[in-house]
Amino acid sequence: MSPDAASDPAPEVPLDFPREWYEFPDPDDDEHVIVADLTWLLSRWTCVFGTPACRGIVAGRPNDGCCTHGAYLTDDEDRERLEAGVALLTPEDWQFYPEGSGDDPLGENGYLEEGDLDDEPALKTRVQEGACIFANRPGFPAGAGCSLHAVALRRGIEPLTVKPDVCWQLPVRREQEWVTRPDGTEILKTTITEYDRRGWGEGGHDLAWYCSGSPDAHVGVKPVFESYRPELTEMIGAAAYEQLAQACRRRTQLGIVAVHPATAAATTRLDTDLKYEQL
Repeated sequence: MSPDAASDPAPEVPLDFPREWYEFPDPDDDEHVIVADLTWLLSRWTCVFGTPACRGIVAGRPNDGCCTHGAYLTDDEDRERLEAGVALLTPEDWQFYPEGSGDDPLGENGYLEEGDLDDEPALKTRVQEGACIFANRPGFPAGAGCSLHAVALRRGIEPLTVKPDVCWQLPVRREQEWVTRPDGTEILKTTITEYDRRGWGEGGHDLAWYCSGSPDAHVGVKPVFESYRPELTEMIGAAAYEQLAQACRRRTQLGIVAVHPATAAATTRLDTDLKYEQL
């Protein structure tokens, strides 16, 4: 690696670039169609939280990653999932256990607070000392990072079973809409794509750094469709995931036309670094 590679972040790629899409009917539901962004799913993005490559979304707080503002809950099921996850935590797992484990999640010693999402009241995880209350800070004996994620790994369960939807889905974005076809029939259309800066709304453009468009985060050993298998399976179902995975593997063999530019930039940078080290 070149001397400046760890200190100077690579420029993020533009938000608009060519993408390849694969559309297919859900094998388990003939009224459900899935449209998948192969450019994203075949990219080499990986989570770099906890490494120098992660700059954090807020300037001056790189250790927070994308956890600075807390997580908004989507519905009652999301809240129940989080509640079950909190029940697994102990003071050894969670740095802010005394501050967030009270009897009332919305009380003085609770882990939730009221916020505003899309001009509507919404619940979110409480911000404690500048970041999400579930984020253990560097120096905590159990390790830095999401306490919910860590306890799930220690117990051998999928983190998505205990974390808020937005946390386990990022940076994959699922959009769903009912579509009326020319013959008058209706189908549910699910789109799987990249949760880029615009997914955060207007404030997304103001983030200090964001991983999905950064070559520094496109260094994964596996493509996203493989590394995010549990999450994608939860989003679209097991049968649909298997068909999607087959399509991704086939596209890899044929050679994808619209490579994610951050993956392309990371590959070029890696080749340059290897040449530098060989000098």
